[in-house]
Amino acid sequence: MNRRILSLALPNIITNITVPLLGMVDMAIVGHLSAAHIGAITIGSSIFNLIYWNFGFLRMGTSGMTAQAYGAGNLDETTRLLVRAATVALSIAAALLLLQWPLSRLALLIFDGSPAVLSMAMTYFFVRIWAAPATLGLYAIKGWFIGLQNSRLPMWIAIILNVVNILCSLLFVLVFHWDIAGVALGTVIAQYSGLAIGLVFVRRTLRARNRHYDFGQLLRESMRWNELRAFFKLNGDIFLRTLCLASVFTFITAASGRMSDEVLAIDALLLQFFTLFSYIMDGFAYAGESLVGRYIGAREPAQLRLSVRWLLVWGLLLTIVFTALYAIGGEYFLRLFSDDPAIVAGAGDYMFWTLVIPVCGFAAFLFDGIFVGATAGRTMRNTMFVATAVFFALYFGLKKVLLINDSLSIERWNNVLWVAFMAYLAMRGLLQAARLRRDVYAKATPNVAE
Repeated sequence: MNRRILSLALPNIITNITVPLLGMVDMAIVGHLSAAHIGAITIGSSIFNLIYWNFGFLRMGTSGMTAQAYGAGNLDETTRLLVRAATVALSIAAALLLLQWPLSRLALLIFDGSPAVLSMAMTYFFVRIWAAPATLGLYAIKGWFIGLQNSRLPMWIAIILNVVNILCSLLFVLVFHWDIAGVALGTVIAQYSGLAIGLVFVRRTLRARNRHYDFGQLLRESMRWNELRAFFKLNGDIFLRTLCLASVFTFITAASGRMSDEVLAIDALLLQFFTLFSYIMDGFAYAGESLVGRYIGAREPAQLRLSVRWLLVWGLLLTIVFTALYAIGGEYFLRLFSDDPAIVAGAGDYMFWTLVIPVCGFAAFLFDGIFVGATAGRTMRNTMFVATAVFFALYFGLKKVLLINDSLSIERWNNVLWVAFMAYLAMRGLLQAARLRRDVYAKATPNVAE
C-alpha cells in the first residue's frame, strides 16, 4: 500500500511544489522592487484565488467521480466525465471574460490598500484574466488524470507550465521592465502552454484504449440530464465548500490590508509557509482521491481502510518534518522572499504561527482528498460551514474583547487573525475525522447505495 501511495503522491508533490515555487519566484521578483509591489501581487493573486477556488470542483469532483468509474471498470464513463467537466469549464471561463469589468469593481470593494497598490493590482487582474479558459480547462484535465490513477502526466504539465511562467516573468520584468503586468502576462502564456500539453496527453491516453470516439455523440451523452444532475449535485456542494475556503483567505488578505501595507506584506510572506506545506500535503491528498475513489468503485473495504490509515501516518511524519524545518530555517526563508529589513523584522514577530500551521492543518488537507475520493461533497460542505463560522466568530469576538479593553494594537490585531485561522484549520480536520466511518468507509461496502 505504501508503494501505491508514494507512486501517486510523489508525482503530485513534484507537481504541487512547482506551484508555490512559482509564487515564491513571483514574490521574490516583485519583493525586491517595493513593499507596494508585494501588496499588489498579493491582492491580485487573492482575486484569482477567490475566483478560481470557487471552481475547484472542476478538478475535485472530476477526480473523485472518475476514480470511482475507473475502479468499477467503466472506462467509457471516465471519458464522458472529462468531456462534461471540460464543457462546463469553458462555459464558466467565457462568463468570466465577459464579466471581467464588474468583477474588478467588486474586487476593489473587497480588498483594501493604498491607491498605488490597488492600481497595480488592477493592472495584474486585467492581464491575467485572459488565462481563464486555459486555467479552468487544466482543472478538468488534471482531475481526470488523477482519477485515472495517473499522477505522472499532470506532473509534466505542471513542470512545463511553471518553467515557462518563471522564464517569462523574469524576461518580462527584469529585461523588458514591464513591471507587474509582465508577471501577469507570463502567467497567461504559461497557462495556455500547459493546456496545449494537457490536450496532447489526453489524446494519447484515449488513443491507447483502441476505441473510436465520435465527439458529437460523446458530447450528447455527456450532457444527459441524469448524468449532469449527479455532476452538479456533487460539485454544487464542493462549490459552496470552496466558496467558504476562498472567503476565509480573501478575508485574511483584506484584513491585513486594513491594518497597513506593511502588515499586508508581512502576512503575505508568512502565508508562503502555509502554501509550501499545503502543496506538499496535497500530494498525499490527491493520492487519497485516487485510491479512495478506486477502492470504493471496486468495493474493496479492506484496501480502503488501509489506504486511509497509511495516508494519515504519512501526514503525521510530514507534520513533524515541516515543524522542525520552519523552527530551524524560518528566518532564512523570509529573507529569500524579501530583502526589506522592516518587513523581515516585522514578520519575525509572528514566526510562531508558522510552527503551528503543520499541526493544525495536516488533517484538514488529507481528509479533503479522502472525502473527494468518496464523493462525499455534502459532508465537506457542512464541515466547512462550521469551520468558517468558527473562524469569523473567533476573529470578531476576540477583536471586540480587545477593543472593549482598549488594547487593540496592530500586533495584537494581527495575532487575533492568526488565532482564528489556526482554529479554522483544526476544526476542518476534527469534523471530517468524526464522519470518516459513515461517509467514506460505508461506501465501499457491497450493495450500499451511493
